[in-house]
Amino acid sequence: MAARLHPATAVLFIGSLFGWFIGSFLYPVPRPFVFGGIGDGETWRLVTPIFVHFGLMHFVFNGLWLCLLGSRIERLSGSLHLILLVLLSALFSNMGQFVWSGSVNFGGMSGVIYGLLGYIWIRNLLAPHPLITLPKELILFMISWLFVCMTGILDVLLGVGIANAAHATGLVIGMLLGLVFGAVANIGKRLK
Repeated sequence: MAARLHPATAVLFIGSLFGWFIGSFLYPVPRPFVFGGIGDGETWRLVTPIFVHFGLMHFVFNGLWLCLLGSRIERLSGSLHLILLVLLSALFSNMGQFVWSGSVNFGGMSGVIYGLLGYIWIRNLLAPHPLITLPKELILFMISWLFVCMTGILDVLLGVGIANAAHATGLVIGMLLGLVFGAVANIGKRLK
């Protein structure tokens, strides 16, 4: 039932489930899911790392946030709108991570999740709608979590690298997209 209401969210979730298998059981990660590809005409590789998840908890947390945030956006603005936001957030967050780290060895939907969060946060400030209203505490928690991750403490405690540049870049691009689409929605309301 939920997949019929939120088809784009469901497809992204299934893609992430597939990517969890890839990231957890295949080494090295197959080339189509490794960042890069511009010189090779494989431009999809600028986006596909979002599907790779390194471990079950990585997939579960990203999957939960994707379902929570993506389904809200999809119900309000449609599947195509959500896909556009995901593609732009993925592109910029992956590029941000690559520029910051110099490595192509990263993956996960977290940059996109922060992009969707930033989009909902700012868009709802400019053009409030009950479908995308999030508790302020939830936004504060996610921003706080971003800063906790940036300290490097979780890298040490969990023994894994966290793509902090992807998170931060995703949040910024999401906020900018929220600003644009929020302003458009606000103008649309005034014209009615």
